[in-house]
Amino acid sequence: MQVTVIGAGLAGSEAAWQLAQRGLCVRLCEMKPEKKIPAHESEYFAELCCSNSLRSDQLENAVGLLKEELRRLDSLILRCADATRVPAGGALAVDRRGFAKMVTEAVCSHPNIEVVPGEVTEIPEGEVLIATGPLTSDAFAEKLLDLLGRENTTLNFFDAAAPLISFESVDMDSAYFASRYDKGTPDYINCPMEKDEYLAFWKALTEAEEAPVHGFEDGQVFEGCMPVEVMARRGEDTLRYGPLKPRGLKDPKTGREPYAVVQLRKDNADGSIYNLVGFQTNLKFGEQKRVFGMIPALSHAEYVRYGVMHRNSFIDSPRVLNSDFSMKKHPKVCFAGQISGVEGYMESAASGIAAAFFMAAAINGEQLPPFPDITMIGALSRYISDGSVKDFQPMGSNMGILPPLETHIRDKRERYAALAERAVADMKAWLEAQQ
Repeated sequence: MQVTVIGAGLAGSEAAWQLAQRGLCVRLCEMKPEKKIPAHESEYFAELCCSNSLRSDQLENAVGLLKEELRRLDSLILRCADATRVPAGGALAVDRRGFAKMVTEAVCSHPNIEVVPGEVTEIPEGEVLIATGPLTSDAFAEKLLDLLGRENTTLNFFDAAAPLISFESVDMDSAYFASRYDKGTPDYINCPMEKDEYLAFWKALTEAEEAPVHGFEDGQVFEGCMPVEVMARRGEDTLRYGPLKPRGLKDPKTGREPYAVVQLRKDNADGSIYNLVGFQTNLKFGEQKRVFGMIPALSHAEYVRYGVMHRNSFIDSPRVLNSDFSMKKHPKVCFAGQISGVEGYMESAASGIAAAFFMAAAINGEQLPPFPDITMIGALSRYISDGSVKDFQPMGSNMGILPPLETHIRDKRERYAALAERAVADMKAWLEAQQ
């Protein structure tokens, strides 16, 4: 039996691998390298466009819990991420290029996977898994509208990527290495700002000229990846309580917390490239160099890549998808990744695993029980198919979507730890039941 997977991002690569591991012949269609969009840099699959951070690796954190579940499900994405990780305190960050290269090599070398380059403009016959991601091409999006029904139109929001700079261009006389509250190893470069420096930077940021993006306005910015200039316009202190928060980052030169701190995180294993944390932006390139150069440590920064903004797409999943990511009207067609309404790198990989598991079982004439609701992957599957959700928007992992504990625990950290322990135990039981 052959399955067509469209898109080789995190969800598509994970799904193709999982389907192939279950003995199915997979035809993986990917438009790179023949066609790229502005957010793409390399020819590799599973490219991380916005950030090299896969967020927290702590079990009591929602994304950390999801990672633990994915490891137990033998996720290809997690295996490659763990193998290419770079220091990032309590987070899992990866060498962006090394990670994508490893995923690509694993997928391309699998004997059950045939990679077909080029843009797909028609929906194939038979078993299809659509993982075209948040950057689905216009031509294919039109075909999706026909498939979904025009009343279930593809929805859009706008996403932005942060700039990358070279380490050697950072003025380390004006910066210092530290992790917040000394948690983990001191892997972040911290660029402190005094009050007058911050206020001048903030004012320039709110007035800087943005690049034109068709259809963009502040109300359409997705909260999880908001451009720093949009955030700045929300108030003078918004950045200081967000990505420029100085709490727990004492400057060793002064012995006190600065007024504001810009953090830089490694973007590759060599440590030669750093990412401006929280600095997703749509400013014109010249404006990025001018305004970000007002940060003392970045006054002579050399940009490996300027920040960019792009359109993201997702479908109205609760109206069209089941909890196994298959379509209600066309059960041979499944969706996975951000186009299905999950938000985040790990969530995309999780949806790819979920869709592949259930699709493989259906093809083989088996009935696979749903993931338990009290697991994070089960809760995400339930969210994207919950018909009671009004004004559906993408959702990332969070403890709030898990069913509450039978006994309330007042302390949040202890409560989250208990929720995670319960989820891991149920995932273990679910896996054992399938053996």
